[in-house]
Amino acid sequence: MRFIWLLLISATLWGGTEVKIATYNVENLFDMNDDGSEYEEYIPNTSWGWNDAMYRTKLQHTAQVIHDIGADIIGLEEIESETALKDLKAELNRQGLYYQYYAFSRSKNTSISVALLSRYPIKSVTNHSVSASREFRDIMEVKIDIEGKSLRVFVNHWKSKSGPESMRILSAKVLKNRLNALSSDEPFVLIGDFNSHYEEYRTFLRSRRLNDTEGITGINHILQTIDENQNPITLSTLKSSKSYLYNLWYDLPEDTRWSHEFRGHGEALDNIIISPALADEKGIEYVRGSFTRVTPNYLFNDGKIYRWQQSRKYPKHHLGEGYSDHLPICAVFRITS
Repeated sequence: MRFIWLLLISATLWGGTEVKIATYNVENLFDMNDDGSEYEEYIPNTSWGWNDAMYRTKLQHTAQVIHDIGADIIGLEEIESETALKDLKAELNRQGLYYQYYAFSRSKNTSISVALLSRYPIKSVTNHSVSASREFRDIMEVKIDIEGKSLRVFVNHWKSKSGPESMRILSAKVLKNRLNALSSDEPFVLIGDFNSHYEEYRTFLRSRRLNDTEGITGINHILQTIDENQNPITLSTLKSSKSYLYNLWYDLPEDTRWSHEFRGHGEALDNIIISPALADEKGIEYVRGSFTRVTPNYLFNDGKIYRWQQSRKYPKHHLGEGYSDHLPICAVFRITS
């Protein structure tokens, strides 16, 4: 009895509801409507073979991954439309995973947008426009109620590295301006495909094509995931400062800090970044060491990420195989007593 009593006391002091938050770039989930903004290979019923059967296969594969992540809240990148998101929700239901709440960023000029699925009630959704250009996707801010406590989740998909760092800095500044408007004790988490390495300030310096900002980066300098001496923010640093943010990639061994591959090299383009309020041992708290990549065997083929497959020979067409060119990442948060 004494042992059981001690367990109950420990659960009261250290326990609480655990919430898993994830992000996953699903690689081009287009619906079957011809809206005129699709990439060529996703225009319905052309020689590319993007037809209803292929669409259903893509939905099934995407839902399989999300089902195996098992997140309570998941941000999704490269969703074409609310129709595609609802069809994905329906497929998830068939696979036994139900999300009651969802949000979709309706960026008018872009071919793909961001979305969010949640098991917890959504209190509000705000889209923050970066630019009128279709090269920039809105940043979606979702305020979620978790057992009476509010958490803001910002879902990002910044400009790809087909453009220089100055384009990603535009997104970073819009996001930073919004974060500066929040109170210092506001808990928030930044998730998504930032198209930026967690140490972008080191990796892009030798690239003249990318470095058009004299070494300044969006993810590191603007969001302040490094200090004034260009040292990465640690979790202990985060606890003692209200101005910095912590990138959860540092919780993993260095050789596993990647979620995407480019020319045979791993890149950490997807990120989960937390605010000081998620490390102050009050309210909602990040569970240290819980950050991870989701890496079931089926997401790899011949040692490489098993992305959605298209033929390399003409006429090019979809093969109905593979998943995405990104791996999901996730972290656990606890509602503290």
